[in-house]
Amino acid sequence: MKTLAKDPLNLIIAGVGGQGNVMISLLIGKAFIKEGYFVTIGETYGASQRSGSVMSHLRISRENQYSPFIPNGRADIILGMEPVETLRILQQFGNSDVITIANSRLIHAAGMEYPSLDKIVAAIEGLSAKSWLINATDEAMKLGDPIFANMILIGALVGSGIFPIDKKSMELVLRESFPGEKFDTNMVAFNKGMELVAQ
Repeated sequence: MKTLAKDPLNLIIAGVGGQGNVMISLLIGKAFIKEGYFVTIGETYGASQRSGSVMSHLRISRENQYSPFIPNGRADIILGMEPVETLRILQQFGNSDVITIANSRLIHAAGMEYPSLDKIVAAIEGLSAKSWLINATDEAMKLGDPIFANMILIGALVGSGIFPIDKKSMELVLRESFPGEKFDTNMVAFNKGMELVAQ
């Protein structure tokens, strides 16, 4: 595992209810804890039962336990499970050094108008020091279930090289969390994420 680029490292996982946001934060948190880091996780659910906004704050440190919520403008990495939510969180918590990875699949709320995906992507790129847009949901559907999008995004996060967790560390956590055939399928999704971010 690489050392932290800064301490604490502030990661926000942004999505909507039902996408697996909480699961991602727990898996990443476990991987860091196994490596001896302090990890604090704060969750905000909003109207999560109605596909509302969901956000997880992870504060990762080698030395200290930090408060669970990241101050405005202080995110180091934003992992977005939906592009509009990614942009919304980026506007509040981003800064000139923030790095963003986002799923490209829009989830439209009833009665709301959305800009084109191209405009959303351009805005994300303009607000990020570096960014990737990943077709995680499309690739997950090829594996038989859109829920694998979250594992693809974890793979992209690890594969990007911006994150101190490596594949070996994450694989140990996945093997504990998904026994048997579930582990195999989740590893296929994880590897696909690593592959997509390297393209």
